[in-house]
Amino acid sequence: MNTNESIHTLIIGAGLTGLSTAHFLQKAGSNFLVLDRNSHPGGVIQTHTENGFVYETGPNTGVIGSSEIVELFEDLQGLCELETANEHAQKRYILKNGQWEPLPSGLMAGIKTPLFSLKDKFRLLGEPFRSKGKNPHESLSGLVKRRMGQSFLDYAIDPFIIGVYAGDPDILIPKYALPKLYNLEQDYGSFIGGAIKKQFQKKSEADKKITRKVFSAKGGLSNLAHALYEKAGKENFRFNIANPTVQPNGKQYKVSWQHEGETHTILASNVVFTGSSFELPEVYPFLPKNDLDKITNLLYAKIIEITLGFNRWEGIDLDGFGGLIPSKEKRDVLGVLFMSTLFEDRAPKDGALLTVFMGGIRNEKITELSDEQVREVVKREIADLMQLPGFQANLFKITRYRQAIPQYEVSSGVRFETIEKIEKQYPGLLLGGNMRDGIGMADRAKQGKMLAELIINR
Repeated sequence: MNTNESIHTLIIGAGLTGLSTAHFLQKAGSNFLVLDRNSHPGGVIQTHTENGFVYETGPNTGVIGSSEIVELFEDLQGLCELETANEHAQKRYILKNGQWEPLPSGLMAGIKTPLFSLKDKFRLLGEPFRSKGKNPHESLSGLVKRRMGQSFLDYAIDPFIIGVYAGDPDILIPKYALPKLYNLEQDYGSFIGGAIKKQFQKKSEADKKITRKVFSAKGGLSNLAHALYEKAGKENFRFNIANPTVQPNGKQYKVSWQHEGETHTILASNVVFTGSSFELPEVYPFLPKNDLDKITNLLYAKIIEITLGFNRWEGIDLDGFGGLIPSKEKRDVLGVLFMSTLFEDRAPKDGALLTVFMGGIRNEKITELSDEQVREVVKREIADLMQLPGFQANLFKITRYRQAIPQYEVSSGVRFETIEKIEKQYPGLLLGGNMRDGIGMADRAKQGKMLAELIINR
């Protein structure tokens, strides 16, 4: 390619955001080209099959939290099938004093659970009558303690945040990290009252699709990525590219990259970036350092993901979604997902597939351990937590992510404002990815459609 060639839209990154953007552009009949450094579509979404186990090294599950993720699966019928979690796997466990306790899902269970103190259970009765907060940058821990109490923070919110962000409630800001929770208080004055009122609000057809169910794709999440790739047109993708660089060129943008030792250049009217924030200075060298610094200062959690497969399971009954471990419990793992309970055909009959997570914002030092040291920690912890008479894993895979999950803390507002400023200053330049608009798979699909619509309506 050379500068005599031009295209309407160029997308940098073929992860779920880039694939979703490409999909919705393809539906609208708009031409585009997608560049990616990897050799495959999907980014960190990678499904593997080995000796009867089907496992992920990347995101393991998503939540149907947007109508756009449902729309993707509807559009991909015949290429990819949505798989929601087994109805018998709804139970979520929280570790307290070394014992797994089910997170209560009803009034009576909430009264009986040992997870929360008697004081906080009674205190919860007054939650609808408490004044709403006035500090938009109040931390999540401050918000929860103020409205619900310390034990709810320790044994409900803290493990939830560990499971979603691998984060710390002391630094996450609800306005940015959990906007729906933040808006319940701001719009309705109460978590409980707001949740009840929202149940009675009339829902659009799109909203009715948002079930909050846990999902994957039949056969693994890579099937979703490859289906989007195929549907969008394989000819519209370039993989194994290096050094992508964008420069303004009149009313267009000159995009250059290397592939197999050759330099390629093309002009694009729109350029969509869907990568990680720390890549921006390399891709957009013309953007002011002062602006880039406000985006690239984004904090990421470091994660070690361990996949464990057992041909024959001899531990506790895997009758739920998995177990999360509050930071107060001082364990060396963050939690365990029961993948073979959640989805069909993920392990041999009578066997089990588990995903274990280590690290996170509060325990980054553990990510510096060698693979052998990680193995010893996991053997010790899982044998104890899952009551295994002996640790005999038939599959043991370690995957490391140094920049795994962005943390939406106090600087997020400035980051969002700076992104908006750049996009206004340079029409047709759009900055996406998980540095904004949420971190979940449903968020990525929603952002992909939003980016596509901005381009189509431009």
